[in-house]
Amino acid sequence: MKTYVVRAPGGLDRLEIVERDDPGEPGPGEVRVAIHATSLNFHDLLVANGGIPTEDGRVLMADGAGVVEAVGAGVAEFTPGDHVVSTFFPHWIAGRPFTAVGNFAGTPGDGIDGMAATHVVRPVSAFTRAPKGWSHPEAATITTAGLTAWRALVVDGALQAGQTVLTMGGGGVSIAALQLAKAMGANVVATSSSDEKRERLRALGADHTINYKATPEWGNEVLRLTGGEGVSHVVEIGGPGTLPQSVRATRVGGHIALIGVLTGREGQVPTMELMRKQIRLQGLIVGSRRDQQNYIAALEATGVRPVIDRSFAFGELPEAFAYQLSGEHFGKICVEW
Repeated sequence: MKTYVVRAPGGLDRLEIVERDDPGEPGPGEVRVAIHATSLNFHDLLVANGGIPTEDGRVLMADGAGVVEAVGAGVAEFTPGDHVVSTFFPHWIAGRPFTAVGNFAGTPGDGIDGMAATHVVRPVSAFTRAPKGWSHPEAATITTAGLTAWRALVVDGALQAGQTVLTMGGGGVSIAALQLAKAMGANVVATSSSDEKRERLRALGADHTINYKATPEWGNEVLRLTGGEGVSHVVEIGGPGTLPQSVRATRVGGHIALIGVLTGREGQVPTMELMRKQIRLQGLIVGSRRDQQNYIAALEATGVRPVIDRSFAFGELPEAFAYQLSGEHFGKICVEW
């Protein structure tokens, strides 16, 4: 079978297609899946370019969607022909985070081989059913980006209709959060550096948009747009470079879901304002298998579908990463085969 791997120490010029032995038939409690699509995330990019060191020859990609070809003894949840999507933490079934999900040792495409392969054999917990009627690229957007938005707003944030959510940019997590918030009756303020993307965010339902380059103190603009009150939830993808503005934009008793570090891994936190506003700052990494199942049920109930910017072929994975680095995309970048 074909796999796409990264050679140590990483770099987009160190990605290559490698033929490996077919994984064979599934054992007890396992499923064999023909993978047909993946989607790109910042975490995948860090592994590919060496920002997160991994084992030489690691098969890339956390997200994977495909079709069950065979099931092992004792497997009742899936049958051959089922459309499935991978889980980010196959060992996190349900409940609160625990020690083993404080790192990526069990995450496909990082600590273990990922989904950039034509076939995999994995434990049942490595997959859930995909939403009915979705294409494989659409389903592949769920594992990392979609589930992160769901956990930020619903699992941790307990989002309610009528509340206001702040999202940042036109990436996969931010767009999923915008769509989810609107589907649940919330208002959305979205930031972007591109006026063209702001128009597209408005077309998806954003109630207000802000060009953060034209308005560097955009936290004050959010306060103005919300009548001085601030937003109830922030889906914070920037990290230290944007967190002070997010704190400024958040209402008293509000919630900031810290999900990204696009502006760096360390920085200053406006602790006095955080304390004064009694804001809950919650770090998170994706979610559990049960969270994913609940998210998929919500997607089927609401009819929300992901925004896919572009799909590449299997052999074009380096080009897909280069496109991701350009920042030109709006929504998810996928690879399908």
